[in-house]
Amino acid sequence: MSMQQIYLAIPMLPLAAAVVVGLFSKYLPRASAHVLTILGVAASFVLSLYVLNDTISGHVFNDSIYTWLKSGNITLEIGFLIDNLSAMMMVVVTFVSLMVHIYTIGYMEEDQGYTRFFSYISLFTFAMLMLVMSNNFMQLFFGWEAVGLVSYLLIGFWYTRPTAVYANLKAFLVNRVGDFGFLLGIGLVLFHFGSLDYAAVFSVAPQMADVQISLIGNVQWSLMTVTCILLFIGAMGKSAQVPLHVWLPDSMEGPTPISALIHAATMVTAGIFMVARMSPMFELSSTALSFVMIIGSITALFMGFLGVIQNDIKRIVAYSTLSQLGYMTVALGASAYSVAIFHLMTHAFFKALLFLGAGSVIMGMHHDQDIRNMGNLKKYMPVTWITSLVGSLALIGTPFFAGFYSKDSIIEAAKASTITGSGFAYFAVLVSVFVTAFYSFRLYFLVFHGAEKWRTPKHDHGHDDHDAHHHGLSATDDPHEPGWVIKLPLILLAIPSLAIGYVAVEPMLYGEFFKGVIFIDSAAHPAMHELTHEWHTVLHTACGMALHGFSSLPFMLAASGVALAWFFYTQRPDIPAKIQTKFALINRVLENKYGFDSFNDRVFAAGSRFIGHQLWQIGDVKIIDGGIVNGTARLIVRLSGVVRKLQTGLIYHYAFAMIIGAFLMLTFFSKV
Repeated sequence: MSMQQIYLAIPMLPLAAAVVVGLFSKYLPRASAHVLTILGVAASFVLSLYVLNDTISGHVFNDSIYTWLKSGNITLEIGFLIDNLSAMMMVVVTFVSLMVHIYTIGYMEEDQGYTRFFSYISLFTFAMLMLVMSNNFMQLFFGWEAVGLVSYLLIGFWYTRPTAVYANLKAFLVNRVGDFGFLLGIGLVLFHFGSLDYAAVFSVAPQMADVQISLIGNVQWSLMTVTCILLFIGAMGKSAQVPLHVWLPDSMEGPTPISALIHAATMVTAGIFMVARMSPMFELSSTALSFVMIIGSITALFMGFLGVIQNDIKRIVAYSTLSQLGYMTVALGASAYSVAIFHLMTHAFFKALLFLGAGSVIMGMHHDQDIRNMGNLKKYMPVTWITSLVGSLALIGTPFFAGFYSKDSIIEAAKASTITGSGFAYFAVLVSVFVTAFYSFRLYFLVFHGAEKWRTPKHDHGHDDHDAHHHGLSATDDPHEPGWVIKLPLILLAIPSLAIGYVAVEPMLYGEFFKGVIFIDSAAHPAMHELTHEWHTVLHTACGMALHGFSSLPFMLAASGVALAWFFYTQRPDIPAKIQTKFALINRVLENKYGFDSFNDRVFAAGSRFIGHQLWQIGDVKIIDGGIVNGTARLIVRLSGVVRKLQTGLIYHYAFAMIIGAFLMLTFFSKV
């Protein structure tokens, strides 16, 4: 089997499984749904590991495998670019997808859409693989739109629930806004660079750095800045950056496994991957990088605040995802692309772990998602408890855990950056450390420690995956640890959440893992140069970095957040309620999610309905119905009324008309 056949097999195996399960499941046993899709994704994972090993040894593949169409000088092709970046992404996507497939066997066991769900998540894996393996903008856009389509199907998987239908439509529409910018950016690339192939575009990019274009009137704009910002607007939609973030929290209406798959490791990281891949272009525009950094820092800070007041276990983890995506975007803005990709990888493992852990808790609590109805679950769900603790410690950046190495590197990159907005970004990511630690361990202490609040009936606070069993558990119906198909993925995800940062930090950030893949102009954007210098002169090893981390400001802030959460939610639970009452205005702003949703509803949704109503009243009712259709009828009636008066029925009137007609013909048409 040649390497090209292996590359082709990696995305095709999940696609084949999705097609077979989706189209022929009614002719096959129910178990075939998970058997076929798991075999397909597992094979892709093994082959991806083989490909990663091959690329690490120096073999890079960049070629077209299929020509779709030719139009003049433009050729649109399906092609693969397999280097360390894409190979690493392939391994992460297929591993997390495999864990989600296994987990789904237990989580969706009683669901009527069991086979449909497996078909969708396998199809999603195919779409994401096509995105990360692409070597041209056309294929990138295909994968981009395909993951958006399948996410629409997955978020609205329980299509009988109005909230799920609203959430998937919201996700679809918000992503179209970002994708419109993305498509305009690709259009500029094609028009000015004359190609959609990455290698061709990147080779020409330095020559286009000073090119100016006119967009509005005679005002000149930098081609590179406009192109990069438009491409990043696409990333803002997919990677849920302010203000295009509003779809992600609502997407928790989908089943928990897709929260882990879409909102942790794959779809939401597509934008981060894309900007890193486009580093040769973004490095030519400090303005675009400043825009990226400021958007990322706003997302990291303000979305973290929203996690503090949430009570739905999945929504807390969702706002955590928004905040962490902001961290990655800050790293991109600081030109620390390798740090952003490193955090993407570590985050994929521990955030998938936290989502699947939340799903395990939801199952144990008989589908109650409100953390106020929980407590002391460590006694009943020890595996979920310990793995969730590992995920939480990784999330807050505890030294030696995976999240520490990537998160601390982002903070240092923001500190070392010199571009506009870097000061605010450094402040934002520092404050976010405290906020993240506080809301993460608020969830942890309320769910796994404290009094068993589920023993008595509760008010219906929360959501529920199946619209049932909201009202607490009886003493005879204690929470329980789910089976091994749930626990095994938790354990397997906990291992990289604990160890992958320690293993990978040196080669990925300070070695040559991304050499020739990511381009950085160190003179203009010195952040990575500063980090590398600090590593070689002070830290030396992953262990040294972790030990140094214990004395750093981020660790102090994280420890303070954990300590405050412990005090508030295990010792003095009355204090948060008093704070909430005292700062009612701030709480109302947070409850209203800063007004983004209400603004969108009142301006864009209501505005669209108003415009549609006016177009209907003016265009349809008045112009088409009133003017063209009914107006034509009225005109004919009036003409008929006039003509009818000429039809008197008197023969001498007709004879007189004939004489006058003959006279006129003789006068005007006869020759003299």
